[in-house]
Amino acid sequence: MRARDYHLPSVPHWHKVSRGEPRWPVSFVVVLVIFLQYTLPSHYSLRHQKWICLAEVLLAVALFAWNPGRIKGHKQSRWFLGISLSALMTLSNVGSSGHLVRELLNGSATNPTSLLIAGGSIWLTNIIAFSLWYWEFDRGGPGARAEALDPYPDFLFPQMQSPELAPADWAPNYFDYLYISFTNASAFSPTDTLPLSRWAKTLMTIQSTTSLVTVGLVIARAVNILK
Repeated sequence: MRARDYHLPSVPHWHKVSRGEPRWPVSFVVVLVIFLQYTLPSHYSLRHQKWICLAEVLLAVALFAWNPGRIKGHKQSRWFLGISLSALMTLSNVGSSGHLVRELLNGSATNPTSLLIAGGSIWLTNIIAFSLWYWEFDRGGPGARAEALDPYPDFLFPQMQSPELAPADWAPNYFDYLYISFTNASAFSPTDTLPLSRWAKTLMTIQSTTSLVTVGLVIARAVNILK
């Protein structure tokens, strides 16, 4: 959590205590990432990929067992556990991306179907991993947002600028951050939601650059093989 001096001229309309968001959507995408990383061909995976996937499973189970329902409050230890899971998935995917780029550059990737499937898997994992980073860090994480601990947003959603377009009890949930991640990985830039803090801008820059390199190299190589 960031230490900030909270002196605002007025309390924003969206800065309010909420009932929290459910854990299950995040648990679902985490299971999807673990499946994608476990089934990725060995030449694109890290040497100890199965052990990495096992560690991810244990972290995911611990988080779900700790809070299987709604995330109503901030717990520093639980937040750190979630960050650890996101970091592990991201590092594993970075390693897979490195193996993929290496094969693309040295010309050893000769099967376009396998290449596109592997590239798509790594790209999708990249989207989910960064969505978890956005979800865990924006205004201190889901628990801190539910308690309205931090009035300074890291992302400016359209509903914050135009409250008349949303219900009075609107609050961002995981799907909103997944959408941010997907559009940033697809358009290589923010769309309707703007990053405000420096860490948000940095992460979005890293994600869009990684996505651009991965997608560009995979498609170029696949087209070249088909020709």
